Order: sequence, then structure tokens, then C-alpha cells
Amino acid sequence: MAHFFIDETLTTLAMGDLVTLAGAEGRHAATVSRLRVGERVTLGNGRGLTASVVVSDVAKDSVVFEVTDVHRVSEPAHAFVLAQALAKTDRDERAVEAAVELGVDAIIPFAAARSVSRWDAAKEAKGRARWQSIAREASKQSLRAWVPEVRPMATSHDLIALPATRLVVLDAAGVSPHDIDWSPPSATAGLQTVFIVGPEGGFSAEEREAFVAAGAHFVQLGTNVLRTSTAGPVALAIASTLSGRWP
Repeated sequence: MAHFFIDETLTTLAMGDLVTLAGAEGRHAATVSRLRVGERVTLGNGRGLTASVVVSDVAKDSVVFEVTDVHRVSEPAHAFVLAQALAKTDRDERAVEAAVELGVDAIIPFAAARSVSRWDAAKEAKGRARWQSIAREASKQSLRAWVPEVRPMATSHDLIALPATRLVVLDAAGVSPHDIDWSPPSATAGLQTVFIVGPEGGFSAEEREAFVAAGAHFVQLGTNVLRTSTAGPVALAIASTLSGRWP
């Protein structure tokens, strides 16, 4: 079933409401997806509100839907966050796309010491906007109720300073994922597990020492060494299964 995004400021829908999708999203629905009267799709505001709808009218650059059912999805109490190292070519972007499809709740561009790619202030603004666009499109493709936020760029010290955080460093010398208790402590509200993925050259000695001192968990993902573009999504899939996020 196709999924289209409405304005996130639209926070209330009821059965029988008529919703007009215009602008770029409306043109895409009408001319690219070629929706026809009577087709059933879903709409969402990217902030937890989704609706089952049926197409009632199609114009050149807009589509009108009638709401048949409404759902609200709460944000998870235990967030999974990907701290993805900046990487050359499009490997970091591929990691973002796959991580969103696999259920990540937020993404942090990680300026690792050995990252080949570097973002100054202008590049960070452009890069975050690009990653946010990728996250939105991946959320649409995977029918997600929430579009993950791309947070400001962070160094290893910034990651260590994050509140209510369990750090998981993905490293070939770490322990098995089965040795980690992925469930959040019952008394901890708003806990987030941050999966830290290094760049092509790996972590620096200083970064490793800082993560160890902060009590981070070092976790390996099998016996093969994974690319920076695949390590994060694989870790998310494993942790989602072991934690019960995936049934």
C-alpha cells in the first residue's frame, strides 16, 4: 500500500474527513503514482498520525482523499539512535536510508577523528538537510508513522555527554550482541541506545579510550568486518530482534 505525507501541522483527522494533498506530494501522487478514484492508500504527518484513506478525486497536481480510519503511534520509550560516521562517496547516506527502513528513531552525523569526509558549518546544514530528505523518503517507502530526526553533528565527546544514553560501539573486537541486555531499565525514562559506527579507517586510539572510560559497550557483528554503510543497519536489526521491538 502506498504512503503519502501530509503537513505535520495537521494533527487531527476523523473518519469521513476529506483531505486534499497538493504541492509536490500531490503532484507525485497524481502524476507519478497515478492514483485513481477508489484506490486505498495511507496518509501520515510523520509525527505519529496515520490514516487509511480512499481516493475520491484526482486533478493534475492534487488528490482528494476520504478518511476511513485513523491511527496514532506513540514514540518508543526506548529510542534507538544511529551515530553514523561521515564517510566518503554515498556510504553514509546508504546507511541512513537502510537504518530508517529498519526502524531507527534518530540519526546523528558523527564527525569521527578518522572521517575522510569533513563538514564545516555550511556543509553541515546542507548535509543534515540531505540526510533528513533521505530519512523522509525512506519513512514513506517503509510506511513509518514517525520520520526520524537528523540531529546536529557530534564528536565522540558530544556522544559521551548525551543524557540517559547507553553507548554501543560497533567494533570487531567487541562481545557478541547476545551478551548485551537490550531491554531498558524499568526505572529509566527516555533511555536511548546510541549505536556508534566508525568511518572507513576505524576509531582512533583516543576515541576508543574515551568510549571505554564512558562505560560504552563494544559489540561485534559476526566474524566478518562490515562496511560503515552496513554495520549500523545490521546492528539495528539484531538489537530490534533481541530487545523485542520486532515481534
